[in-house]
Amino acid sequence: MAEYLLARGFELLMTNVHVGRLEIDLVARHGSLVAIVEVRTRGPGSYTTALESVTWKKQQRLVAAAKQLWASKLEGMAGVERVRIDVAAVSFEGGETLVDYVEGAIEG
Repeated sequence: MAEYLLARGFELLMTNVHVGRLEIDLVARHGSLVAIVEVRTRGPGSYTTALESVTWKKQQRLVAAAKQLWASKLEGMAGVERVRIDVAAVSFEGGETLVDYVEGAIEG
């Protein structure tokens, strides 16, 4: 997933970040924007899609983690003006890796 973001002009800042008891998969920067990215995968035969697996409870935990990360690290970072929570749904079909990337998927 990091390669996907790098190819789109993002700079990878952190991976698998623990914020208290919460975890953030990826933190990437593009100019003044920092994207907190939740990466979800599902294989063939799953009952839900990768996007559907981001439940309301998971969304609330991501918002809490984003707020904590902002207060502890991002707010003081030069040039950073805003944070967005994105979701990357990764699936595997016919030997190919498919990415459905939703910008601003979760609002907080």
